[in-house]
Amino acid sequence: MKLSGDNLAASLSRQLSSIYLISGDEPLLVNEAADAVRARARSQGFTERELHVVERGFDWQALLSNSKAMSLFAERKIIEIRMTNPTPGEQGADAIIELATEPSADNLVLIVTGKMDGRVAGSRWVSAIEKHGVVVQIWPLELARLPAWIRDRLAKQNLKADAEAASLLAERVEGNLLAAHQEVEKLALLLPPGPVTADTIVDAVADSARFDVLQLGDAAMKGNAARALRVLEGLRGEDVEPPIVLWALNKDLQWIARCQHLMRRGQSPDSAMNALYVWRNRQPAMKHALSRLKPKTVRELLLSAERADRMIKGVIRSDPWLEFERLVAGLAGVRLATAA
Repeated sequence: MKLSGDNLAASLSRQLSSIYLISGDEPLLVNEAADAVRARARSQGFTERELHVVERGFDWQALLSNSKAMSLFAERKIIEIRMTNPTPGEQGADAIIELATEPSADNLVLIVTGKMDGRVAGSRWVSAIEKHGVVVQIWPLELARLPAWIRDRLAKQNLKADAEAASLLAERVEGNLLAAHQEVEKLALLLPPGPVTADTIVDAVADSARFDVLQLGDAAMKGNAARALRVLEGLRGEDVEPPIVLWALNKDLQWIARCQHLMRRGQSPDSAMNALYVWRNRQPAMKHALSRLKPKTVRELLLSAERADRMIKGVIRSDPWLEFERLVAGLAGVRLATAA
């Protein structure tokens, strides 16, 4: 049987197979699928877990022999095989086929590996698992689905997020599901059950430097260069990671550039911001920026953001915080010297 990750829970509720293969390149979803299989297996009496990590020179015959050995206390066990590379070789393929075609009532085999290409997915060992067990393919979550995914995760924590709140978190984590999962867990600790808005999220983590960066862009867009530079210095003093600061500034600049494009096509600032789903709590400051920043200036600021990114990555040998000062001042309407 072949399943997607979304259908695994329903399949497990109906029947537990003797062998599972979970494949994908999204670590959070792959691990959660493996957790679901283990949990279901434990509920069926598979109390022992035996983990094998496949590396060069791995002894597949020893694994087979061990799988046939009875436990001292006759406990049913999960034989978990983790392969960093979804190509086990001839000996490994033979061993997996034997595990699939000659199952033991006392063993459940769980194989976890990375994304399989078409050639591997059609290999004889994968076909054997598909015929005698379950192949679960985990696909990356499309960015357009991320806000809904976040809302669903928050709902499981008794937090009912509106679309704007989910969009804020989705933009913040930039498609990283593990980061999104961590933010959901943090909010579950910070917030009481109930509705969640974008303002609620910002207020709940007002003391968190990861969200203080939002105040940076707000002050700069309002033209308050002194306050913006003070916030920037505070972030640096708190050892906030430069990529977080860059994310916040670049997000506002991208929104401003896209709004200007729509405004040149006849839209008002309000309609342009709404069309681009600019967070409502950002709109007053952004409207101020749109009224004074010329498209040429915004293009220069985007180039400055790109330069800061190259500094962070080490492509340009310079301090990104100096480029941030120039960028923040420019967004606020003050020109500083170019960072070295």
